[in-house]
Parts: sequence; structure tokens; C-alpha cells
Amino acid sequence: MSATPRAVFAGVATEDAIAVVDRYPGADERTVARHLIFGGGGPAATAAVAAARLGIPSAVVAAVGDDEAGDLVRRRLADEGVDVSGIRTVPGAATSRSVVVISGPERSRAIVNQVGPALELDDALLAQLDGAEWLHVDQHGWPAVQARRGLLPAGLRLSVDAGNAIPGLTLEDTDLYVPTMAAIQQRYAGFSARALMQAALDEGARTVVVTDGGAGSYGLRADGEYAAVMPPRAEIVSTLGAGDVFHGALVAGLIHASEGAIAPGLESVVAYATTAATLSCRGIDGRSAIPTHDENLHHLAEKHLTTGR
Repeated sequence: MSATPRAVFAGVATEDAIAVVDRYPGADERTVARHLIFGGGGPAATAAVAAARLGIPSAVVAAVGDDEAGDLVRRRLADEGVDVSGIRTVPGAATSRSVVVISGPERSRAIVNQVGPALELDDALLAQLDGAEWLHVDQHGWPAVQARRGLLPAGLRLSVDAGNAIPGLTLEDTDLYVPTMAAIQQRYAGFSARALMQAALDEGARTVVVTDGGAGSYGLRADGEYAAVMPPRAEIVSTLGAGDVFHGALVAGLIHASEGAIAPGLESVVAYATTAATLSCRGIDGRSAIPTHDENLHHLAEKHLTTGR
């Protein structure tokens, strides 16, 4: 990738096997899959693919094993135009892999994950952050980044994917905090999305965006700007990876809004991310149906969704 990454995504990168079945098998039972595919996954890695597909030069910082799965992780990301120079190979370790079973018309899913090697942010990886505007971390990337937080380049903005539990997470000086509704409800007491987000702002986050599946997404900034966006209607084949796509699209939307490529304002950015995540659900895996920037804008205009007012 020739362009300097504007967004860096640190954390989990996996190789996934995904099966679609009519129902989960019982004990000692065999079930025939309607589809069985292999592809890349991981919150940080899929978010990077989303940002790259939406026109933002992106890079992944992750750790993989010295195995075939690690080679596949690199290859799939590189094929999407993502900078993979920040992926480290740990000798003797196994790359993170997941087996995902998607079941029934409701498309519920069960995931079995093999955890990969721990990520460490060495001096060479810190140097790769120079010139980037955003650093987005998931539950695997946050401990590594937090351990060297004081060495991050000045002006680099930090985004945290808090959809999965992050032990010891603190929000002081966090530019963007993105939990699910379930996660923020577990962290704080509150009766409304706005009250919950205000609690996160009080803890030190500058912007909070909460995802709530089919109920939509909500955002609140420290200056009081509020957004509430419903997802567009779209064919839902699988929601696998939709949250990760949302995070990558949110970072991409913030960059696009800063340059006038989309309308300014939190509502515009959240609508941009919500639409990209919804469109990604047209595919079985989390990546194949991620829209391009132009496709996302076309869908926003076609569905008459607001892009910020």
C-alpha cells in the first residue's frame, strides 16, 4: 500500500470458517451446511477492511502465528489494500481462528474462537503510527496501546471498540468510545441511551457512539451534539462482523466529514456508519458485502437518509 495510512487498527485478526445451517446440531448429531466458506475476521482487521473499502488508507497492527492461517490473514488484508506491515509473526504461536455457525431464519450465530498471540506495541510499531490521524483498538489491542499510551504521537486520536469486554478500560482522553448498548448498560446505570452516553462523557470520552442492532445507533459529543439513526431497510443474510464494519465506517466517516466528502455533524457520520454496516449484512461473512464510499453515499441518498443537519 503506497499511501500513508490515515487510520490504524490494532487488535484481533483471524482466519474464520463459517457454516450456515438450518439449525444447530444436537449432541453427536451431524448437520448439513447450506454454505461453508472461509474468510478473514477479527474486530480490528475487519474494521480496517471497511475503512479501506470506504476510501481511507488503512493499516492493521496485530500478532499472528508462524502458520498457514497467519499467511492467509496477511494475504486477505493485503488484497483489500490494507497496509499489513504492522502485523508481527510470533514464532511457535498459533494464529487466532474462529469457527462460526449461523443458524436458522433469525441468523443467530455461535462462535468458537482460538485466541492468538498477545500483541505488543514495540518501537517499530509506534513509529508506524506517525502520520496517522486515528488509532482504533479492540479488546486485544487496547492493553498493548494503553501500556505505551504516553508514547503515542501527538495529535493521534484514539477510538475504542468496546463491544467486547475490556478489563480495566478507562476512558480518560479517549476521543471515540463505541460500545454496544448491552456493554454500556453493564458499565453504567441509566434509563436512556443519552444518559448512558453522558456517563461515558463524564468519565473522559470526547464522543460516544452506541450501537443497538436493529434499534439503531446513538451518538453524543461533549459539546452536547446528539444523534439517533435508524438502520436502512436491506436484505439481511448475516450480521457477522457488522459491528466491526460499523467501527471502521465510523472512523472513515469522521475523516470524510472533516474534508467535506460527507455532510458535517455527528448525525451524518453515524448515518454513514450505520448504512455501511447494514449493507455489509448482505454477505454471509463480515467483509465481502462491505460497500464502497460511492455505493454508501448512493444508498444514503436513495433511501433519503439524513447525512447531518
